Amino acid sequence: MPPPGVCLNIMESRHKTEGYGSFSNPNKFFNQDHQQLKHDCLIQRVSFIDETFPPNQQSIGPGILSPNDLANLKWLRPANISPNPAFILQGISRFDFRQGELGNCWFLASIGALTFKKCVFEQIIPSGQTFDKNYCGLFHFRFWRFGKWVDVVIDDKLPTINGRLIFVHSKDPNEFWPALMEKAYAKVCGSYTDMSAGTPAEALMDFTGGVHMSILLSEPPSNLFELMNRAALYVCGSQGSTSNTLSSNGLVLGHAYTVTGVEQVTTNRGKVVNLVRLWNPWGKGEWNGDWSDRSPLWQTVTPEKRLICLSIEDNGEFWMTVDDFCSFYSDLDICGMSPDFLDRNSSRWWTLSYEGQWVAGTTAGGCGNNTDSFWTNPQYPIEIRAEQFDSNCEKNLLVSLLQKHDKRNRHQVQNHYIGLYIFEVNPGMGKFPASFFSSHAPVAQSKSYRNSREVMEFLFLTPGHYVIVPSTYDPNKTASFLLTLYSKDEICSYDNSGDDEKNFIEKVFNIYYYYICHYLVII
Repeated sequence: MPPPGVCLNIMESRHKTEGYGSFSNPNKFFNQDHQQLKHDCLIQRVSFIDETFPPNQQSIGPGILSPNDLANLKWLRPANISPNPAFILQGISRFDFRQGELGNCWFLASIGALTFKKCVFEQIIPSGQTFDKNYCGLFHFRFWRFGKWVDVVIDDKLPTINGRLIFVHSKDPNEFWPALMEKAYAKVCGSYTDMSAGTPAEALMDFTGGVHMSILLSEPPSNLFELMNRAALYVCGSQGSTSNTLSSNGLVLGHAYTVTGVEQVTTNRGKVVNLVRLWNPWGKGEWNGDWSDRSPLWQTVTPEKRLICLSIEDNGEFWMTVDDFCSFYSDLDICGMSPDFLDRNSSRWWTLSYEGQWVAGTTAGGCGNNTDSFWTNPQYPIEIRAEQFDSNCEKNLLVSLLQKHDKRNRHQVQNHYIGLYIFEVNPGMGKFPASFFSSHAPVAQSKSYRNSREVMEFLFLTPGHYVIVPSTYDPNKTASFLLTLYSKDEICSYDNSGDDEKNFIEKVFNIYYYYICHYLVII
């Protein structure tokens, strides 16, 4: 028998080699081919109904609608909601939509950020989708899920009460891209209920497959304002343990907001002020403190600057100082299509990515407190090379550890507490035993283990050889993970497992692939 997880890793490696799961060749969610399904519907002259996410209470999920609302619920196609339905009207904007009855502000705040990046938006929503030519009630969207792109097919039946959309809806009743995109993501999550409560970072990653970094605003970096000036997507969460509670300053507690701009202004007294513009996905409700829409402080700047920045309208968007931003918000999530936003100097970034597993009783040794079993965790040896090493560089390596789940419904997922250690090593030592870890201190490690989907560390390592050990906090916790490294200096991996194991895995690969092909031929 191969070691636990080997067969799965072998097939994933083959699929990756053949391009499955890439943006140009996304996996088919539930094995649905949108081109084939659309072709069949057009030939048969029928409107598509998605049996994998049917228009019924199962797709709504429990707990978000009352029995009375469920009794009045009707699934309608856009043509039965609006006389002139359109997918997109006059481009895309954060002001196109408002949140509905669903507590998914984390998702909508991320869409708000997405509207600033047309190229990213077009990744998720393939072009050519309309209610006119070749319409058959079928639409499709693309999301990044745990290292792979997936193409998600839906029908366009939307949940309504009294002819009105009950979840996200456009301000223009004829526009439907927000509601259809929400439905596609609900399908990925398992139901509409499964979209309730989440972190904007999760949605940003699923929209971009990009590089993510989270900043704790109680300990902001000195270059925060400069960092927010770079080309990336920004979302944040307000402080407060009670979500959706309106505070006296106009902010909603425990709520997700989109960062929509930054601006530096100079007052008539020569004071330089750094401002941040934020947007509430409710489409209304704004900050009423300094530099809010009606703040007298706007009279201290030039009319030209007021004309550029100020809009006195209750549309959910407002300005505040960076200091107030750090005081009233808890975290800032930044996501870029490349790591360039991490450094103000244009750099060439090197990337390594590993898919791995913790298997109870075999490769799930727990954190470093478990001295007898920690060494059994997966180990990833790397080498950092640098011909012209910059010793003045503050940080040169971003490490991301993302745990993957296999649950159909998002609310059933229970994230483990995860983190990682990095040790400096001598090359060619094979798999490092317990004695190594008991006698060597890590050169870097997670500040704390967290039960979140992703943890990351942005740190500084000098050229040399290292081994990275990701782990759960407690031993014997089974899960899959994706480990990704972004380095400003050349970085490479090497095999420390020994030729015997390498040959064994290659042999298992050939045998496993043979039996799959043989089985398919027999069928």
